[in-house]
Amino acid sequence: MMICGEGPCSGIPNNYISVLAKKFDAGIVSLEHRYYGKSSPFKSLATQNLKYLSSKQALFDLAVFRQYYQDYLNVKFNRSSNVENPWFFFGVSYSGALSAWFRLKFPHLTCGSLASSAVVRAVYEFPEFDQQIGESAGPECKAALQETNKLLELGLKVNNRAVKALFNATELDVDADFLYLIADAEVMAIQYGNPDKLCVPLVEAQKNGGDLVEAYAKYVRDFCMGVFGLSSKTYSRKHLLDTVGTPESADRLWWFQVCTEVAYFQVAPANDSIRSHQINTEYHLDLCKRLFGKGVYPEVDATNLYYGGDKIAATKIIFTNGSQDPWRHASKQTSSPELPSYIVTCHNCGHGSDLRGCPQSAMVIEGDSENCSSPDAVNKVRQHIVEHIDLWLSECRGEIRSCRD
Repeated sequence: MMICGEGPCSGIPNNYISVLAKKFDAGIVSLEHRYYGKSSPFKSLATQNLKYLSSKQALFDLAVFRQYYQDYLNVKFNRSSNVENPWFFFGVSYSGALSAWFRLKFPHLTCGSLASSAVVRAVYEFPEFDQQIGESAGPECKAALQETNKLLELGLKVNNRAVKALFNATELDVDADFLYLIADAEVMAIQYGNPDKLCVPLVEAQKNGGDLVEAYAKYVRDFCMGVFGLSSKTYSRKHLLDTVGTPESADRLWWFQVCTEVAYFQVAPANDSIRSHQINTEYHLDLCKRLFGKGVYPEVDATNLYYGGDKIAATKIIFTNGSQDPWRHASKQTSSPELPSYIVTCHNCGHGSDLRGCPQSAMVIEGDSENCSSPDAVNKVRQHIVEHIDLWLSECRGEIRSCRD
């Protein structure tokens, strides 16, 4: 089971999961997350209609679908209704957390889970996110990014529209929304294994007395928007307030989950921040209130109490994280025999690199590790994954046979 997360489910990805499927002679099925893509129960996404959008509901969807599909297989192959295939669950990022939480809540329905870059710890204020970006970028690039952000904030005061036009973002009336886009754009390079796309031109511009703002704007236009498809619309309040369900509604829907369950508020650290200090707790809380009304608040403590956060008390879950990924600070990074955790360490090892490979500017077929700065680091973790899956599937098959006997 490949779990889809906070967006339309575009089918089975041809990443390292396809390699694992061949190795274990497995079929792959995938389920779209409720409310996203074509799976919305309502045409209107007004706040009152979002009351069934939560990770808990998504887990029950997975459980029901898993049972439905097992019954379908038994009928298709003319087998007894009590026959059980061994199942293994996979996910990356939020769906990685769902993968871990599914094993926690429904251990009888999966032999184990892979939780890649799994954000299992809900975080109210998350300054570690920005700090990791600075650490991964390195001192020269970090300094260039900090200077660029200062110049942008100054430029907004002098010629607001002209600055936003450089980034194809004139639709963003609220300066803090624009500065959030600016922060996310720098994250995009580090998180997805493309640090040099960001840092090489910026450091070069700073060393040679070039225009830092123009160098950064070119990176955003050409790479973030041109290759990754980043759009200023994602940050537009008019867009986020739109309650008509469309494929682009994922932005509003994810903000609802952020504003009710997990937060992950990527606030500027008090000292030595890269992102603007306008991106603070108040900014996030105000946005939640404007999008969904009063009384909407991220119940972070309740979420962590329910699932356990990074102290999740489950078994047979593999946790993997990329060394450069800022999201790893919301994951489980300590290892134990029942909950093994691995860090894939290399210069461009980011979000989900164990499954997706690197860099991720385009789909890496079968998650090929060839272009990771240390393919051996990726392949070593993948070998651990194979060993755990092999062991847990064999144990699971033994349990299934015992139940039949």
